[in-house]
Amino acid sequence: MTILSVDDSTTIRRIVKRSCEELGHSVLEAADGAAAIATLEEKSGEVSLIILDWNMPGMTGLEVLKKVKSDPKTKHIVVMMLTSEADMNFVKEALAAGAQNYLTKPFDQKMLALKIQESMTMIPA
Repeated sequence: MTILSVDDSTTIRRIVKRSCEELGHSVLEAADGAAAIATLEEKSGEVSLIILDWNMPGMTGLEVLKKVKSDPKTKHIVVMMLTSEADMNFVKEALAAGAQNYLTKPFDQKMLALKIQESMTMIPA
């Protein structure tokens, strides 16, 4: 399955990519929300999971999430937030907007892998 990693941090994208590849998944990357939307316009049929940061320049992760969930071509894609926003209000807002999973930074590799695997079980057949 293909996962889209969206984060303005190259380091976080590298960590996510490594974890996804170790689990046998291919990874596309986007450094911001606009790039994520552009990638989805081209490859929405390939992407099964989006791992999405909240705080990015230009378009926030929440804005990306809302756009993804409002588009009939992408609304089926499972979204996992991976962000430093640990406040419960952020978690509730993301879940209400359609995110299916949420992991806060900092995180360890084991927890990331577990959350990715958990998110993959939510993908519609």
